[in-house]
Amino acid sequence: MTTLGHFIDGRPILNGQHSQAVFNPATGTSEKQVLLATKATVEDAILAAQQAYPEWRNTPPIKRARIMYKFKTLLEENADKICRLIGEEHGKIAHDAMGELQRGIENVEYACGVPELLKGEHSKNVGPNIDSWSEFQPLGVVAGITPFNFPVMVPLWMFPMAIATGNTFVLKPSERDPSSTLFIAELLHQAGLPKGVLNVVNGGKEAVDTLLHDQRVKAVSFVGSTPIAEYIYQTATANGKRCQALGGAKNHAIVMPDADMESTVNQLLGAAFGSSGERCMALSVVVAVGDEAADKLVSGLSQAMQPLKVGTYSDNQNDFGPVITKQHQEKVIGYINSAEQDGAHVVVDGRQVKVEGYEDGYFVGATLIDRVSKEMQSYQEEIFGPVLQVLRVASMEEAMTLINEHEYGNGTCIFTRDGEAARYFSDHIEVGMVGINVPLPVPVAYHSFGGWKRSLFGDLHAYGPDSVRFYTKRKTITQRWPSAGVREGVSFSMPTMK
Repeated sequence: MTTLGHFIDGRPILNGQHSQAVFNPATGTSEKQVLLATKATVEDAILAAQQAYPEWRNTPPIKRARIMYKFKTLLEENADKICRLIGEEHGKIAHDAMGELQRGIENVEYACGVPELLKGEHSKNVGPNIDSWSEFQPLGVVAGITPFNFPVMVPLWMFPMAIATGNTFVLKPSERDPSSTLFIAELLHQAGLPKGVLNVVNGGKEAVDTLLHDQRVKAVSFVGSTPIAEYIYQTATANGKRCQALGGAKNHAIVMPDADMESTVNQLLGAAFGSSGERCMALSVVVAVGDEAADKLVSGLSQAMQPLKVGTYSDNQNDFGPVITKQHQEKVIGYINSAEQDGAHVVVDGRQVKVEGYEDGYFVGATLIDRVSKEMQSYQEEIFGPVLQVLRVASMEEAMTLINEHEYGNGTCIFTRDGEAARYFSDHIEVGMVGINVPLPVPVAYHSFGGWKRSLFGDLHAYGPDSVRFYTKRKTITQRWPSAGVREGVSFSMPTMK
């Protein structure tokens, strides 16, 4: 059995009193175990980052950027291995894993522009012979806590920009699929990153709490469920840290009567079932306006779902793979059971799906549930599986009220040919990321990602321009060099330009 550990001060570390099995969700078997970091191990990682910070902080941004350029090349050269590691431990189909990696690489590309992104502002002669300018300086040691569903992409949302802006980093990835994260940390050091600048520790709550309470850690970025996001945010800020904590989602798509139904159906398939629905931007609810539109939509979806293939990561003919654990498989099936018991109609049932040769895998087939109501548990909570629910409403206003009243506000979209309706929707919907005939409105790397309401705790979104601000602090400097021989009187008033 392969044992995985940590990556501290530029080298792999096998250290931990306890271990946890790492499963292949397609087979239900474990050939790896990961050591869980103790408080002392996490403190070693923080110390390594703290010791590396002074020299790294003073490294010119262009030199930091050159390391990121080399890192990007190494990610591309090792793409097949990275995607295989994702598939073996997460279950994501190879083509989907490649898409995850590419989205991560785009964030590295954005970080390569850090010399431009760190430019401050300058004003000459704000007063007689007085100049003023701003600088964006790094925070110090910062940390990231990332989820299982994107073991490569989400870490790449965080540490490339944090490091490029001059910080040192401690990453705590999910212990369910740690191999790809550890491997990309090694690639970054192959690219020339000094030891101690990036450290990776695997662990559970003890590791997380150590990062949240240690005063050497100046900021924490998190992606995961809303209850944990709220805990992370409250604990980090109570300990004086800057924090952004991205939580859960319940993403709705409004389908208007004038929508191109064939195109809508095709787009909903990928948005709902890609990556087994284990995306915080997965479309899990369709709100159909009018019974006629709903009937057409349900009929189209049920037919289009028949050929969908669920299976193992290595076969690119498969559309999606298993869910992450046996426990999560049971949880997803429990939500389907709950909806049915509450009176909803299971149109396409994925509860009994079996994959030949992989009977012990954690598979759930694509599931379509019609006539769901907002009172149902399956609607109120995040399922995080390949389940698409349909609610029927009489008007666009009713659909928007449904979305605006939900506790989550991560992503949403509308399918329509009506520009006026689309404009009204985008102006008045209380959601952070909005699509117009785009089912997964995930911002590109040079914009920022984040939801509203209980989908985000903190003021700044992930990656893009907000990440530069999150990982730096502004310093404004006002300077004057008096002319020789000039004497000025004492002033006790606030300086102005009056």
